[in-house]
Parts: sequence; structure tokens; C-alpha cells
Amino acid sequence: MVLQTLRAVSLLTVVLTGTAVATASCDGGEWDVIVVGSGPGGIVTADRMSEAGKKVLLLEQGGPSYFVTGGHARPGWLNGTELSRVDVPGLYKSIFTITDGDLMCKPDVVNAYQACTIGGATAVNAGLFFQPPASDWDQYFPVGWKNEDMQSAIEKVRSKQPSTDNPSQDGKRYLQSGFEAAKQWLVKGAGYAEVGLNDGPSDHSKSKVFGHPIWNYEGGQRSGPVKTYLQSALKRSNFAFQSGTKVHRVLRDGDVAIGVAAQCKSAANATTNICLKKGGQVILSAGALLSPQLLMWSGIGDPAALTNLSTSGLLTQSPQDWINNTAVGDKVFDNPNTFIELQSASVSSYEYNYSNPVAADRDLYVKSRSGPYTFGSQTSAFWDFIPQAGNGTHAIGCQGTIDSAGFGNYTANGTMTLNVYGTSGLHSTGRVSLDAKGIALPAANFYADPRDAAAIATFIHGIFAKLPAGLTPLNVARNATLAQLTTWVSTFSPYTMGNVQHWSSSCRLEACVDADAKVVGMSNLFVVDASIVPPLTVNPVMGIMIAAERAVERILALGGYE
Repeated sequence: MVLQTLRAVSLLTVVLTGTAVATASCDGGEWDVIVVGSGPGGIVTADRMSEAGKKVLLLEQGGPSYFVTGGHARPGWLNGTELSRVDVPGLYKSIFTITDGDLMCKPDVVNAYQACTIGGATAVNAGLFFQPPASDWDQYFPVGWKNEDMQSAIEKVRSKQPSTDNPSQDGKRYLQSGFEAAKQWLVKGAGYAEVGLNDGPSDHSKSKVFGHPIWNYEGGQRSGPVKTYLQSALKRSNFAFQSGTKVHRVLRDGDVAIGVAAQCKSAANATTNICLKKGGQVILSAGALLSPQLLMWSGIGDPAALTNLSTSGLLTQSPQDWINNTAVGDKVFDNPNTFIELQSASVSSYEYNYSNPVAADRDLYVKSRSGPYTFGSQTSAFWDFIPQAGNGTHAIGCQGTIDSAGFGNYTANGTMTLNVYGTSGLHSTGRVSLDAKGIALPAANFYADPRDAAAIATFIHGIFAKLPAGLTPLNVARNATLAQLTTWVSTFSPYTMGNVQHWSSSCRLEACVDADAKVVGMSNLFVVDASIVPPLTVNPVMGIMIAAERAVERILALGGYE
């Protein structure tokens, strides 16, 4: 199935002269549900809403990614295959240095490193696919979203989305020297339990566990919602998918969304109205940065931000039509990342190469979907929680992921990189604001609360106390004190205070949206993506998909508005 299989919507030109409200022309058709954004939240939502019999339109501003979507960008060694660069897990790191395929957002779209392509982040990331622990749902989500409430959504994702901790199709595990060194250190030395990292779905735990990474791959190739949920949706006559369509704002009549205004490449970048049927719903799934931007461009947000938009001529609504919702864009989160470079004589480092892989590894992949290129370079992962003093204060989650090679100034053979993420329970958050051109500008605000740096330093200090003699940290002292580590992790360098682009939490449940994911102040406008997900203990994709499944359950239970 290639891109022409994606049923396109015939969109004609309409020039918007104001808020356009109820009398707006609907040359883009009328729909029960319009979903904006084809990332993990949007694809899951669109599939399930169409499964429920709704006439659904899914809009994506980007273009092809996987081969199945018409993506053909790739190195020469993949010529003659039905693979794009996106399909090959071992090529994911190359996205940072090689731009083939037009997969990333331009600066006039968002002021951050984000994917603008079919599948969103799931088309360009490593594919790590970890279930959030039960404690995430129970501690950080509202009533109706607790672990017991999430079991149906968890089962739906686990049933529909394949995942694996052993992706090579020959059954062998590759690049295991780093895994074995980490196992000796963390399991035999520091007391971590070696487990299947998605075991125990009903009461899942990530407390002091270590194991092989889980990826959302299938058959030695990248999978994800594009290969699962989207393919299901495309088989339905009541579903349509339009890529190359950038939504600028939600059209609304007071508190009722009546459609969206979009710019369509297929119509010479003309602006078009796409409208809802009576009782329909608009669902924003553009991600934790762009969904808040869309809300603000629609006259929903902090009055100060809306005033700036209006002054610059970017907001068409008059102030009496604005909806004051100061939680839009508030408390955005990204994991603070620390790189620790480690060296051992027992470790064989491995560097992936986009254009010229090791010949044997290239052939293994092309001929049998086996070898190192069947996974995204991580060799192990582990978690622990750092207790916090104070009544009602939750422990802070920390994740460690070990990569197959060194980084920065430490890339000789025998090196590997430990990425330490601060995760759930962190106190420091930022805000999605808009720049002078009205484009989303996130601020992570790492370590604004000193408890966060202290917790991550405590995590590192604890595992360093169990470092075996043959494993040597290269960019921070093995015997660094807790105070020294706290200072180090919170002082900017190439190895500290790094963004990982796991943006979330910018339109939180029971603040920006209610417990049904409906935008506060609106009747039929929803947000279903990373924006509504508080900081999770794990890489966010699986949690976003689970949250989307739960949100759809709740939205469908509401019925249509009248």
C-alpha cells in the first residue's frame, strides 16, 4: 500500500476573512470527527473513532515516511527493497545529521526539533516501547484514569501494536557486550531485578528493574501506529486521510467548534474550511507543542498570549470571543538528559552508518532482517525511584538507557553511553509560549526546583557506588560526591541538561482539558496527544497510545453535543 491508497479529500479554496463561524463555506467537506495530527495520539484516535462508525478525517501537515506511505528516502544500499530509511530501526540516529526525506518540522512550524511527517515522532525515534507503571496512572492521573480504569486501554494497545525485545529475525541477540557489562554492574552488583520490561501488564512496575529494551518493531522493521492502527482505518469507507495539510486554527461559533481552517499543498497552499456535521467533534492531536499553538491561534489560551497574537494580526477573533484558559501551554515537560560515558575492556562499541554499513551487517539486514540494524542501538534499560521527603510528595523516577557506543569526546572502542533521564515526579516544568511570529516556543526549565537535580544525582551516586572495577566513567569522577554530582547534572555541558524532545503535559487533564479530554470552555473540542499526559516514568509513546485509547472511550461515551 503506497501513498495513493490514502484516500485524499478534494479541497477547494476559501479565503477566511474573520472567525468565519456558522456561515463559513465548507468546501473541504463535512465530517463527524476531524483529527488534527497523525502522531501516536492522532492515529489511534482516528482509527477508533472510525471503528465506532464516525465519518472521520485525519489531517497531517507533513508527508511520507515509511515505504507504505510513499516514503522512498533512503541510502543506496536499500535500493530495490520496499524500505525507506524510516523502516530500518538501525538508521534512526541518522535523522540528526542527514535530512533526506523532509521528515522534520521547519523553523516556521515550531521552535523545537520535532517530526512533521506521517507517524510523527514514531517515524523518527528509536521505537522504545515501555508500559508506564501502575503508579503513574494512580498518582498523576485524575479519577477515571487510574490504573484500574486503564486496563481496557492497556490491553487494546498491547493487542494491536506488536513489540519485541529480540527483533533480529534469526533469533540472535546482537551487540550484547554492553548488556553483559551493565548486567554485572546493576543486577549482580546493585541489586536490580532482571525482568521482561513490559511484564505484568495489570499491575505493572518499573521499580529497580533491568532488562533488554522493548521496541515497537515487527519482522525486523519499525512498526508503530502507522503500520497498525492507520492500516486498519484505511480499510474503512468512513475514514479519509489527508497529508500535506497544515491546520492553522479551529473555526468556532462561541464555544462550539464548527471545523478547521487549513492550508493544503494539494490546492496550491490555498486556505480551506473543513467543517463538522452537527454534533461533530474536532480533536487536536498535533503534539504537546503544536496543539497549544493551535488552541491559541483559535482564541483559546492565556489572555496575554492572545493579546500578543491579536496585536501582530495573527488572531482573527475579537477579544470578546476569546476563551480564557491559562492552562493552555502551561507546565510543559521534557526529560532532562545526562550522558555518562563508560569504558570497559569487555565492551565492543558499535557505530551505525547510514550510507556505508559494515558489509556483513548490511547483508544480514537486507537478506533476512537480522543483525544490528534491526534495532535502534540501545542494549539495556533500567529504572528506580528516589524517595522524597514531605507529606504527599511522590518519589522521582529515573531511567537509565545504555547505548552501543560512546558520545562526544569519548568514542573509542570500548566505550558506551549511559543516558540518565529524570522522569515522573519531577517538580520543574516550563511553558509553551509563542514567538513574535506566533510559532510555539517551549521552555523546559530544567532544575528550576533544586530537588530535581538532587534526585537525579542521588540515582547516579547510588549506582556509582556499585561500579565494578573494570567499568570506568570517563566524563565524571567515579568517586564524585552527591553534592558534586548535583552540581554537575545541573550545569550545562555537551553531556548534561540535554533535551530529549519527549515533550508532554502542556494541556493537562482537569486544567486545560477536563477528564474527558474536552477543552475547558468548549463544547466539542478535544485534545488527545502527549499534551494531556503528565510526565511518565518511561519513554512516552506507549503511554500516549494508551491515553488515546482511554480518551476515545470517554469521548464516545459522551455522544454528540446538541
